[in-house]
Amino acid sequence: MIPIMESEDYLKKMLSTRRPGRKDVLAFYEHRLGGICQDPNLMLLPLDDHIVHRGDGVFETMKYLGRKIYQLDAHINRMKRSAKAIHLDPPCTWERLKEIIIKVAKAGEEDNGLVRVLLGRGPGGFGIAPDECPMASLYVVAYKFTPKPQHWYDKGATAFRTSIPAKQDWIAQIKSVNYLPNVLMKREAMEKGFDYPICFDEHDFLAEGATENMCIVDRDGTIVVPEFSNALPGTTLLRALELLAPERKSFFRKISEGQLASAREILVFGTTGDCLPIVRYEGKPIHDARPGPVCQRARELILKDMEENGLPF
Repeated sequence: MIPIMESEDYLKKMLSTRRPGRKDVLAFYEHRLGGICQDPNLMLLPLDDHIVHRGDGVFETMKYLGRKIYQLDAHINRMKRSAKAIHLDPPCTWERLKEIIIKVAKAGEEDNGLVRVLLGRGPGGFGIAPDECPMASLYVVAYKFTPKPQHWYDKGATAFRTSIPAKQDWIAQIKSVNYLPNVLMKREAMEKGFDYPICFDEHDFLAEGATENMCIVDRDGTIVVPEFSNALPGTTLLRALELLAPERKSFFRKISEGQLASAREILVFGTTGDCLPIVRYEGKPIHDARPGPVCQRARELILKDMEENGLPF
């Protein structure tokens, strides 16, 4: 028999229920309440928020190290583009959102961490029409950051071709909360024992990883980046190209699987890992199966940039 509980009993039971991952939550904010909380048991979303049952929303994740948030403006600008693409306005100004992000990170009381920003259509019903929701929802969470072990950079990682196809071009440009293809890619990688999945578009050209951008260094030492037709433009990748520009040429073009396999280096760019080397693809070595100089230099420049240009709080 399923009991019908009184509000007080329901709330008491909810707050005493174990939540996986609660130990990593540092602080969070919800726009409806207008405040920051540090109790993970109270980090709850309304079930009728369309971000939950329709995937109608966008998100960003940014890193902070040494109490400095990296590329805050770049992440906000990309969220603006994603929100505009789905006709969604935040419940506050974009400048106010930046203030909230900084305050949530500070309330987390840790030197290093990640901030997840979720902007949704808002609560209002279980249909699909956006006009059910009178106001957009905004959730900001600071949580612990666990960096990649050093051996990932010293020895390199492995990758394979996933069976999950690249997203259609129009949706790939939006950092939507609907990450089901990305989840399935990661699941397949774990099942097959590879570190990173790589997906390809309908014409068999390189697109992206589950949550990362991929690019190559060709035999001439030039950085070749796949066109962003079926991939999300990554903030880390774009900043790395800027930092490397005085030292290394780069250009965008379509990359076939054969060119990927014969590259001198395969680079993986993402918020959490900065720049990582792929040394084996489909079980076969990339060049000499060791991390290359471009990857090492890219990460060196990114870490230096974080220290010099991260936003302190």
